[in-house]
Amino acid sequence: MRRARPGRVLLAAVCFLIGVWLVLPTLVAVPVSFTPVRSFAVPTESPSLRWYVNFFTDQRWLDALRNSLVIAASTSVIATAVGTVAALALDRARVRGKGLAAALLLTPSIVPIILLGLGVYYVFLRWDLVGTFTGLILAHSVTAIPLVVQPVSASLARHDRGLEQAAASLGAPPVTVLRQVTLPLIAPGVLSGAVFAFIWSFDEVVLSIFLTSPDLQTLPVLMFNAVTQVLDPTIAAASTMILFLTTTLILVGFRMGAKEMTTRGA
Repeated sequence: MRRARPGRVLLAAVCFLIGVWLVLPTLVAVPVSFTPVRSFAVPTESPSLRWYVNFFTDQRWLDALRNSLVIAASTSVIATAVGTVAALALDRARVRGKGLAAALLLTPSIVPIILLGLGVYYVFLRWDLVGTFTGLILAHSVTAIPLVVQPVSASLARHDRGLEQAAASLGAPPVTVLRQVTLPLIAPGVLSGAVFAFIWSFDEVVLSIFLTSPDLQTLPVLMFNAVTQVLDPTIAAASTMILFLTTTLILVGFRMGAKEMTTRGA
């Protein structure tokens, strides 16, 4: 049995401590969500599901949840389609300026979100898209595209191009090769990108604040208002449910990536 090197053990310990340091503040919302009183405090009495019941009986929270799910699902579909096509174009293109095009695709993930929000608000206000589902979906899709391009590009860099060449040599047209060979090979990367795009849209708050209206609010925006405007511990219950949902989806995304790596190495 090989012994773990001291350097690796130290690195693992440091990474673990950093992870705990980052996660602990988020986990505070879990016990707070069971408080029986209207306060952001860890319950000292018997735990209560009062704020979970309030979440599922208050129409404002249910409407915000529905809006977030619709917007996130639509964003995931659009960003996945556009991001996959963009990744394929970058992988297959043999033209000058491909590096610049790749950099431009990643711009939404580099520009500070507050600046992006101001720019999108200014443009969408002139197009009458502020306070609409269309505006939110388009804005979220643009910012989610880089989250799809990266895993799909990684899958394209690792997949076996010889299978595509073999299919083409047997007379399969390019569309058939793409549909029956390429896409199944890069499916884990595409699905991972779709998951991350959904999570990004579902959790996004800064950009959404610029584009929502009193009649159309997403769940993160309503949660933000619950903290800054009123004292509503329902936000703790909502935060706990979002925490477990996003954690599950992230683990699924990483599981897909790990499965792909295992398959490539086999």
